[in-house]
Amino acid sequence: MAVVGVLALQGSFNEHIAALRRLGMKGVEIRKPEQLQSISSLIIPGGESTTMAKLAEFHNLFPALREFVQMGKPVWGTCAGLIFLANKAVGQKEGGQELVGGLNCTVHRNYFGSQIQSFEAELLVPELASQEGGPETFRGVFIRAPAVLEVGPEVEVLADYPIPSKKVLYSSSAVEIQEESAVPEKKVIVAIKQGNLLGTAFHPELTADTRWHSYFLKMVRDVGEGTSNTTVAVSEAASSSDRQTKYDLPIFR
Repeated sequence: MAVVGVLALQGSFNEHIAALRRLGMKGVEIRKPEQLQSISSLIIPGGESTTMAKLAEFHNLFPALREFVQMGKPVWGTCAGLIFLANKAVGQKEGGQELVGGLNCTVHRNYFGSQIQSFEAELLVPELASQEGGPETFRGVFIRAPAVLEVGPEVEVLADYPIPSKKVLYSSSAVEIQEESAVPEKKVIVAIKQGNLLGTAFHPELTADTRWHSYFLKMVRDVGEGTSNTTVAVSEAASSSDRQTKYDLPIFR
């Protein structure tokens, strides 16, 4: 049985492991570089990206993570994990943070605003529906979420989100009045795929819909990593993580 690792430095790793369990797949928590040698694929969860980066640097994980990506093994980053996988990130805190890279894209670290501006939205996901069945939409959970601003030609856009543009009705040195949705909306990218790398700006692990996890597991199968006979026990800490995670938890970015 293939082993799916979940980076367990901070954030929603338990929820990912629980989602894998619902699909009959076993997962293992990854905290040290040498643990990457025993897995065939990796999920980098949502969390506070700066904190995750500091912990990854403390454990000397970045070289091993970069090697894992460069070897072509499937890696999926959600929210903060998407930032990790981006080649370039903007909107970072002072001093920035180290990135793993691999996804030829530019990510805005905190595109949708603060914690209180977290939201849910129905996303059109034609590729996901085509591969996994189910409805043409997916309920995206955005918690202090990033967004993809630019992608390279080899990157496939799997989902985007419409952002109402603003039209300036009156402007002076003292005041500016804007009207929402006065001009055509633009779209910002929230899910991408490049080869064996997958990135989502939202949190599929916080919903009952496991299609993104199933989609990722098919990516693992397609690169021939599904033949391993290694069996890894799922963390006992995941036993109570099927519950919906609340937006006021501090672990998400």
